Amino acid sequence: MIMIGQRKNHILFAIALAISFLIMNTLTFAQISPGDLTFAHAKLEGLSNCTKCHVLGKQVQNSKCLDCHTEINQLISAGQGYHSSSDVKNKNCTSCHSEHHGRNFKIINYNPNSFDHSKAGFALQGKHGQLKCEDCHQTKFISNSIFNKRQGTYLGLNTTCISCHEDVHQNTLGKDCSSCHNSVKFKPAAFFNHDKAKFKLTGAHQKVECIKCHQKEQLNGKVFQKFVGLQFKNCTPCHQDVHKGQFGSDCEKCHNVESFKVVNKNTFDHNKTKYPLEGAHVRVACADCHGKDLLSKPKFAKCTDCHKDQHFGEFTVNNVLRDCKECHSIESFKLTLYSIDEHNKLKFQLTGAHLAVSCQSCHYKDPTKEWHFKNIGERCIDCHKNVHGNEITEKFMPNDNCTSCHNTNSWKNISFDHDLTKFRLTGKHKTTLCRECHEQKLLDGKIKFKFVSQKPECSSCHKDIHFGQFNSEKIENISVCENCHGFDNWKPVKFDHDKTKFSLKGAHEKVSCLSCHKKVNINGNLFIKYRLEDFKCATCHS
Repeated sequence: MIMIGQRKNHILFAIALAISFLIMNTLTFAQISPGDLTFAHAKLEGLSNCTKCHVLGKQVQNSKCLDCHTEINQLISAGQGYHSSSDVKNKNCTSCHSEHHGRNFKIINYNPNSFDHSKAGFALQGKHGQLKCEDCHQTKFISNSIFNKRQGTYLGLNTTCISCHEDVHQNTLGKDCSSCHNSVKFKPAAFFNHDKAKFKLTGAHQKVECIKCHQKEQLNGKVFQKFVGLQFKNCTPCHQDVHKGQFGSDCEKCHNVESFKVVNKNTFDHNKTKYPLEGAHVRVACADCHGKDLLSKPKFAKCTDCHKDQHFGEFTVNNVLRDCKECHSIESFKLTLYSIDEHNKLKFQLTGAHLAVSCQSCHYKDPTKEWHFKNIGERCIDCHKNVHGNEITEKFMPNDNCTSCHNTNSWKNISFDHDLTKFRLTGKHKTTLCRECHEQKLLDGKIKFKFVSQKPECSSCHKDIHFGQFNSEKIENISVCENCHGFDNWKPVKFDHDKTKFSLKGAHEKVSCLSCHKKVNINGNLFIKYRLEDFKCATCHS
């Protein structure tokens, strides 16, 4: 019993001693430590851990912090991140991250809304400035093994584009995305300059959309647009050889990059084709025969394969069109090879002035503007207007044949026998021009020809200077003028006073005409009065 009691006392003493030691130790630490550590450093509490952060007799040194925070040490050594910026460099860690202020003290005083991201080595520009911190600062974007297991860290991100963005080019264009793209918009590649590529864009290539050459395909199970590795030694990798190798593979011998349709005639030799160009064909635009796309392969066996039959089948014999070469040449369609000798083998022979008339005057008709050679007429009036109308009777113009008076040498040279008419030409009439009697100038300046409507009386052409004194003496359509006058001159050579009612005998023969036939003025008309009503002597003698 005594022994049991002694053992119990020993145990109680030991417990009391331990409690005393613990109290003593706590009181000692409380006197040394300025305060509790934060939750982040709580595991370092205790006197035995002080030297992990503190150097005896000295302040906390940065080397002690970096011995533990190796990720920060790594960034500083690499000159990366915020801790390598001028705001932090050469500062003590404790100036920003002091301790012993209690468990809940914020040892990292960071405000994302006011943080200057450029000091972290990556300025937020373009679209990056519109993102939230957590959009980028995610564990999945951290490739460094030191950081990728940490939650809620802002450390460990790489500044390269592919650390956050998928490389859609699948490592075919390198890793320097900023050489082509900016942070404002991925498409289009604002910084890309095709002139620095192996294939410079010139001419029409500058207007071609990228997708036309850089097409999309499947690569590694993903959509991939190919930008490198394209073949461009000649045109055929992108363009179809419409000539199918006929002219070789060097397209630039004939074409240029400005336009496929512009052919270099200085280098292209059409004579090597099945149809050599001669005459006017040399001046014809390529597109006129080969179409706007220059892909057409026209037929050329006959002229009508390219040219319209301007004669509308008039020269078709037994359903076969006569060869155009019989009349035309390739020098000019208008310069005909059809000669006058050939024309004079036809029903209508070219003579006189017709030899100088152009073909189109007869064969090119208005208003149709078409050429015609057959059934265009053989009579004068088929081409010329009948200016005489109905003034020429059928007797002198049978079947509208003008050759009774005119010939092809000149329209003005007339060969007409006037004696065949009722009015024979004698005296001065023989030398009088036709127009003096047969042309009438109208008020509008036009000329009217008169033949049938022209009366045979003298007064139809000449003025009656006797003012109707002898009108009652007209006999059988013969002008009364002929009783006194002839056609050689106007003198009254045929007048015989003895055949009048007053015969001149004796002394009357010596009397001048004006002694008896005085000038009178009747109704403003001054004339010599020949027809006297009174023949008494007292009328003249007083």
